[in-house]
Amino acid sequence: MGTAVSQRLADLPPLVADVRLSPLQRTAATATDIWNDSCAVDELAYAIDHGAVGATANPTIVHDVWKKDPGRWRARVRELMAERPEATEVDLAWAVVRDMSRVGARLLEPAFERSGGVQGRLSMQTNPTFWRSPEQMLAQGLEFDSVAPNVIVKFPATRTGIGVMEEATYRGVSVNCTVSFSVSQAVAAAEAVERGLRRREAEGLSTARMGPVITVMVGRLEDWLRVLVERDGVVVDPTALPWSGVAVFKHAYAIFRERRFRARLLAAAIRHHLHWSEFVGGDVVVTLPSAWQKKFNASAVEVRERMDERVDQRYTDELRARFPDFERAYEPDGLTIDEFDAFPPSVRTLRAFISSYHDLLAAVTDAELPEPDRT
Repeated sequence: MGTAVSQRLADLPPLVADVRLSPLQRTAATATDIWNDSCAVDELAYAIDHGAVGATANPTIVHDVWKKDPGRWRARVRELMAERPEATEVDLAWAVVRDMSRVGARLLEPAFERSGGVQGRLSMQTNPTFWRSPEQMLAQGLEFDSVAPNVIVKFPATRTGIGVMEEATYRGVSVNCTVSFSVSQAVAAAEAVERGLRRREAEGLSTARMGPVITVMVGRLEDWLRVLVERDGVVVDPTALPWSGVAVFKHAYAIFRERRFRARLLAAAIRHHLHWSEFVGGDVVVTLPSAWQKKFNASAVEVRERMDERVDQRYTDELRARFPDFERAYEPDGLTIDEFDAFPPSVRTLRAFISSYHDLLAAVTDAELPEPDRT
């Protein structure tokens, strides 16, 4: 498996400035891949029409899809209860996750086959409560890998998760590193994937159709810095803050190319157009919620290749001077693996994912209960 430049849209000329194409179609005509940050069918269909070649799911996304069509998913839980009377609410919740994921994976199969596994991926996230349980995390990841040939499995960039990524890769699972906000987390995850790939290759096992990605949640790092501004009264140039996640992502990208990591970087947690427009042209993935896709497609933002343009040093200097946590996120040795779990954006995101997971369990539990007798 090598780092592959994304395939151009099959029926469109690679003319980034062609005004007949939407901004995201013009993005997809470069080396940059767009994913849909949801597994909702209607949103994914729109995204594919505008050049998207991947999608993702996590507890927050799955619960959001449920809330948009609760009748359908309540009925599906009842069907599953009839098929599996012994199933717990946990079993039923993950059965719903698999149902949603299979549908999305089928929509992405053409891109998967066309690109030889580089594109067309549906990302499934392991149970966020397993963040420090390697055996459970790995077992669930291996099970998810069997849901569809184009599934990619999310593991967190926690101290435990880094080791699981290596083992899962060795076992043939395409990894998506999540709960990741820093250059050091991205590099540690990419190194783990490389170790797993080399172990497979040393045993003569194929890596040809594997497509690992390493996420940097650019917006969640910015969110944390804004919390510090309010909590600690930090006075900072407000125009510098939107560049924080961009700077970390671009720094990681330079290191990935220098070290020739085979995993691709993925930008997630979009907060504004810099989290898309500044990455155009890079051999990376940008995952966008449907609402942001529609905003960007309706915008006048110029689509041109900016990935190799450095962030203005006055912004990075300002951020490094005002925020020790930005310095830790920006430097490749800013965090040790043992420090990943306690990094504030990691703690905040794990809490959010675990809370969303419990919300999903509550929805499933409610669906299990009989309808009230209104007579």
